[in-house]
Amino acid sequence: MNTFSNIFKKSFLEGFSGSDITTARILVTLAVTCALALYIFIVYYVATKKTFYSKTFNIALFMIAVITASIILAMQSNLVISLGMVGALSIVRFRTAIKDPMDLIFLFWSISIGIICGAEMYKIGIITSLVLTIGLFLLELTPAGKASVLLVVNAKDAQAEAEIMQIVGQYAKRPAVKSRNLSKDGMDLIIEIKTAQENKLLSELLAAQNVYGASLMAHDGEIM
Repeated sequence: MNTFSNIFKKSFLEGFSGSDITTARILVTLAVTCALALYIFIVYYVATKKTFYSKTFNIALFMIAVITASIILAMQSNLVISLGMVGALSIVRFRTAIKDPMDLIFLFWSISIGIICGAEMYKIGIITSLVLTIGLFLLELTPAGKASVLLVVNAKDAQAEAEIMQIVGQYAKRPAVKSRNLSKDGMDLIIEIKTAQENKLLSELLAAQNVYGASLMAHDGEIM
């Protein structure tokens, strides 16, 4: 006698039948995934060629999309495999540090394409990729504000700080002292500033009697 629970169990298990996973279906899915993964490869190369480009990371993006699509196909084929993969993937820990937020975006993009193509929603994958590309390059054209820089000043002694800050205040608004290093040979000051007159600031600091040297360094917000 077929009870409701037996009927539900039978229909649920039939939904995971691997009979629909044909060779043609696998090849089509992987072909579309490879095409979109190659598209991501090209976009990443173009978007990061002016900064630090990692070829190995770009290749990893391509491979991740294909591997993810294969996993989604396998999870559709059999209930036991799907539960086993969920368990296996839940214990995986990735400890590679992602230093650039853009790399994180491309990583999620690659994984999403793998999932979408594995579920055979190719139109969503294509449209999503086009929208992300347009948004990426349009936002790249927006002007960026003046970034903060670190001013390193080598002075004779601690008494020179007042004179240094007075000069810096003429060229930068709200300068912030980040570090003071005092020794028998003198004092080193690190000041975070925003200024559009960097050369004039350095020239006036070097002209000060108690200043031995001054330099400016780009600041990325990380603390060494």
